Amino acid sequence: MAADISAEIGPRVAGTVYYDGPRLVEVREVVLDPSEARRVLRRNAAQYAIHVVDLHAGTEYYTGAVWTGSDRVLKAVAA
Repeated sequence: MAADISAEIGPRVAGTVYYDGPRLVEVREVVLDPSEARRVLRRNAAQYAIHVVDLHAGTEYYTGAVWTGSDRVLKAVAA
């Protein structure tokens, strides 16, 4: 994985629980294949996608959001 992609994904690996501001989410899968990321996000420039579940609403979705200083890990898992 390229260093810039790694920085954008941050500590998100399967099983990580984090707070991204409005939501408490758990990572289900990290998609690193750009073709698959573009397909699931429906964005031509996507390089990765993070499959998460909102722990309050129970909804699952993919995000291509970058890891920011306002995101907070609540439960980390060994990579």
